[in-house]
Amino acid sequence: MGCTSGISSELLVTAVEQVCRNYELRLAAIAGIATIDIKAREISLVEFCRSHGLPLTTFPAEMLAQVAVPHGDMAIAKIVGTPSVAEAAAILAASQTNLAVKLIVPKQIIRLPEKPGAVTIAVAQTLLND
Repeated sequence: MGCTSGISSELLVTAVEQVCRNYELRLAAIAGIATIDIKAREISLVEFCRSHGLPLTTFPAEMLAQVAVPHGDMAIAKIVGTPSVAEAAAILAASQTNLAVKLIVPKQIIRLPEKPGAVTIAVAQTLLND
């Protein structure tokens, strides 16, 4: 997950709910939230994880930058040091428990007209071993 600094809790919750609804995912099936290390103290993100009992896993930009993603953005790379936060963090977090990982939701950028900022969400899933 990526987000604008100071993002509202309302926007963050709306973004997660919207992605779950659009991709027919259950909120209860989310194993955790992953992001870039500079967001480790983002209040709305920390509160969301705490209220849903989810771990918040962070990765340094250098590690995220090494992950092959379908939708990297060099403008983001100039700001945070990696072309992908949401997709790369989702893939890295899922691969910690299983090397077979699939990106099931490519990055989705969610904004609300009445709230400043944006939330970027991607979802990766571990695949069952045969």
